[in-house]
Amino acid sequence: MSSTVPAAAARPDSEVSAVPPEQSSVPTTEQNPATPENPEANAAVAFVSDSQTFRRAFRDMREGFGQRELWLSLGWQDIKQRYRRSVLGPFWITIATGVQAAAMGILYATLLGQPLREYLPYVTVGLIVWNVISASILEGSDVFIANEGLIKQLPSALSVHIYRLVWRQLLFFAHNLVIYLLLLVGFGVWENLSWASLLAIPAILLIFLNSMWVSILFGIFSTRYRDIAPILGSMTLMLFVLTPVMWTTKTLEDQIGGASDRARLVEIIPTFHYLEIVRAPLLGEPQEPRHWVIVGTITVIGWIGAVLAMKQYRARVPYWV
Repeated sequence: MSSTVPAAAARPDSEVSAVPPEQSSVPTTEQNPATPENPEANAAVAFVSDSQTFRRAFRDMREGFGQRELWLSLGWQDIKQRYRRSVLGPFWITIATGVQAAAMGILYATLLGQPLREYLPYVTVGLIVWNVISASILEGSDVFIANEGLIKQLPSALSVHIYRLVWRQLLFFAHNLVIYLLLLVGFGVWENLSWASLLAIPAILLIFLNSMWVSILFGIFSTRYRDIAPILGSMTLMLFVLTPVMWTTKTLEDQIGGASDRARLVEIIPTFHYLEIVRAPLLGEPQEPRHWVIVGTITVIGWIGAVLAMKQYRARVPYWV
């Protein structure tokens, strides 16, 4: 009469554990190693992936930054391609912003009864900063869709396209700063500047740091849900009207009363605080700490959301574009 020999006993180099399965602290993959005789373990090992881990998300950001020669070149090429064969080249950026600021500044200074010497620098700096905020939202939501070909064909980190976008916006901003330098001399803005105006440097860096998480977060979800981009376009237009770019909070308080609760509604507009941390030091105006606190809080929350989005959906973006 033949008896069935257990698999463990059939192999001389194996030992039979006396610990019941439910009391064993050894993981299942260690109890049942992947062998040709154990297809279940093989399947478990095959499906183990670290694509949705924080380690891979941070590695993507690190590798993307390491490929700076690529995104620096692509970002500069974007500007050169846009103004290809033009005589003035990228300085059309400066001219376009300057003409827009001059037209709006003169018009609204007349309508609101504001002195042009004070109001035009206010509007111009506001437009320069607003262009960065607006582009971060609008172009950020389209960053992966616009780079569909490169994402599918170029073996690079996904964050390369984020760095490319932010670098391009930094170049636009640098060209527009020429207008601010003209205002310093032509409208006597330099007379109001002090050592506190140096806070404009960390404020500008903070703006572009926020531009990164906005592009990551909105870019990923706009790639998956294509209705988000048009919604953001409408929302950005609404924010432009509600944010004191063309009007001042002092004018609002004078119209409806400074003690009125309606005058404080502007505080709930997040772009107002981003605008103030840059515009106030550049114009030599008093700065209020609450703007920095609010912007810092939004930055931390935004980056947490961006890192979570990179962790969870980074690997799916190539399939969504």
